[in-house]
Amino acid sequence: MPPVSVITPALLASIRGQPHLPRHAWYFLTGVTLSVLNLPNEIATVFKHAIEKGPGSCDTKPGHDEQLEIVRKMREALVKAAPIGGLPKAINALFSLKSATPPSLLDEPLGYSPTARPSDLYDVPQSAVLHRGQKFFDKVYGKVSKRVMSQMDRSGTEDLGITARLMYGYILSNTNILSASETSFVLVAGLIPQDVPAQLKGHIKGCLNHGASVEEVKAVREVVIKICEASGMRQLDDTVPGGWGWRGPVANL
Repeated sequence: MPPVSVITPALLASIRGQPHLPRHAWYFLTGVTLSVLNLPNEIATVFKHAIEKGPGSCDTKPGHDEQLEIVRKMREALVKAAPIGGLPKAINALFSLKSATPPSLLDEPLGYSPTARPSDLYDVPQSAVLHRGQKFFDKVYGKVSKRVMSQMDRSGTEDLGITARLMYGYILSNTNILSASETSFVLVAGLIPQDVPAQLKGHIKGCLNHGASVEEVKAVREVVIKICEASGMRQLDDTVPGGWGWRGPVANL
């Protein structure tokens, strides 16, 4: 028998119809959640639905330009999820997405990258990229940003702080495809399945600091939890020694 799919038509309809969810968010949030849940094969289904039915809650087949926007946003979301969800999972997710992508919607290697990230790496002074990353980090964490970075620098090795600076500089602070608030949504979607409440709390606040409304953040949270629960995650209590789920509240607002 074929494996049971998490992404059913009913779940897709529920995700797309989530009140207050920003336009274009449902498909890349679903893709990121599936990637972190290690369900990359289901990403192709989500993408095909998006380019057939459109990025909003109503069925409207998008034209080529909007299809290109959809695939680029989804690709970039999976790239931005890599630092928090794991590069191996991102690799599998991106190749699953590519398998479903028509050739006319591919941005091939060594060609034009709409993120301009290759230019960041080879042409832009490193100091400028790292400064951009620090500004993004400061915006996420607000008045506690210096304390958070200092804690990482004093984690037993300053390499943790260096890793964070590189991640924010070269990956997360690039907003050519996904805006700052959309990037924060990606981080929330990647953290919820991992049951890391301290980090999730910080990035929930980061969404708000980057201009998202409380209603939008609640909608993002609800969509990701729906997907996690459909995959088998559940609330765990202290009597359960192990399992796949959450030990506490999932970033209540």
